[in-house]
Amino acid sequence: MTNDSPYDELEFASERDLGALQLERLRWSVGQAARSPHYGRVFAEHGLGPGSIQTLDDLQKFPLTAKRDLRDSYPFGVLAVPKEAIVRMHHSSGTTGMATAVFHTAGDIERWAGLVARCLHMAGLRRGDVFQNMMTYGLFTGGLGLHYGAEKLGAFVIPMGAGNSRRQIEFMHTFGTTAIHIIPSYAMALLGTFEAMGVDPRGLSLRLAVGGAEPYSEEARSRLQEAWGMPFYNCYGLSEMCGPGVAFECPEQQGLHLWEDAYLGEVIDPESGERVADGEMGELVLTSLTREAMPLIRYRTRDLTSFAADPCPCGRGHRRLARIQGRTDDMFIVRGVNIFPIQIERVLMSLPQVGRSYLVVIDREQYADRMTVQVELTPEAFAGDLEQLQSLRDRIADALRRETLVRPRVELVEAGHIPRQEGKAVRVVDKRDD
Repeated sequence: MTNDSPYDELEFASERDLGALQLERLRWSVGQAARSPHYGRVFAEHGLGPGSIQTLDDLQKFPLTAKRDLRDSYPFGVLAVPKEAIVRMHHSSGTTGMATAVFHTAGDIERWAGLVARCLHMAGLRRGDVFQNMMTYGLFTGGLGLHYGAEKLGAFVIPMGAGNSRRQIEFMHTFGTTAIHIIPSYAMALLGTFEAMGVDPRGLSLRLAVGGAEPYSEEARSRLQEAWGMPFYNCYGLSEMCGPGVAFECPEQQGLHLWEDAYLGEVIDPESGERVADGEMGELVLTSLTREAMPLIRYRTRDLTSFAADPCPCGRGHRRLARIQGRTDDMFIVRGVNIFPIQIERVLMSLPQVGRSYLVVIDREQYADRMTVQVELTPEAFAGDLEQLQSLRDRIADALRRETLVRPRVELVEAGHIPRQEGKAVRVVDKRDD
């Protein structure tokens, strides 16, 4: 069953045809990567090259590539084409270490736009839609990636960028915006601006949203879809693989289809590096199959997910990634227990008394770790007496303990108490090193 889409031939390819295409492209990508100083040295050290690939499983012969390899090779050590072939660069902020640069040829940009267009078409975007892009433009890949993909479909694109909340809403009304691209935590915060302006987003022309740039829970998505009155589709990508468009949800919203004609995916145990079974959580590893300027072989994304073990009801054969649970470097340790922010969000967003924001503060009290979770409540929840609030605080603390194995202090605060960001939300503040 197809959608009569211009992308049907790729999206609904048979397993045999897709496998043959992957094998051909994997050999090409390994050969292209070998042109770079970094991979030329690594492949020579291990006696590897395109001839080492007889089946797709032979990819496991190749060593994993880590972020530090890109940093050690900065700026041009992983570049596989002459500098004059580069038409664009994107660049990481370097907030978690030395920055990395990612280069693109004109062909890379065209293929990237095609992948994003395929994602958006699958979600229902069409020519004539008004696509308001509320992501940051510039060195960050999210803004430009979705911009080019939406334009390729023939949509009317409004390149708003991030922030300026009142103007965002005014433009939605004035220009009849039908689709948006937005950070999920900002979509939650923007609901407060709608209320302040006396505007109901469900009364506008909006009919679909793309959420990206940060992991968020299914519970948070349910709240957003109810409040905005439209589906929020998960988008996955990373700058090292071009950016958004690596994987995307179909209307079933049961996982993100990894476009396997452009990327080979593996899920590994982060400690051992061994592949894990479908359905088992691990770290996603990606190999690019069509990148010219900067192909990457077995790149460790640090994103935690799993492959779905069952086929998607939509009929597409491209394997699905489960919702990203966070990054290996998002994890924080309290009293020897590994905790991810999304675990806390999952609990809080399932409670109707909890408002739209929360903050986790970690510090030490008498040399012992202490975790405090500040929770905004809805106005209705704050209307209760002190005994009811104490009971709610205990229920939240107990629920968080069951999820994380650590019982936190819970502080109940009024809506608006926690500062809002117009970009990615700050969910965890660790003061232990202060």
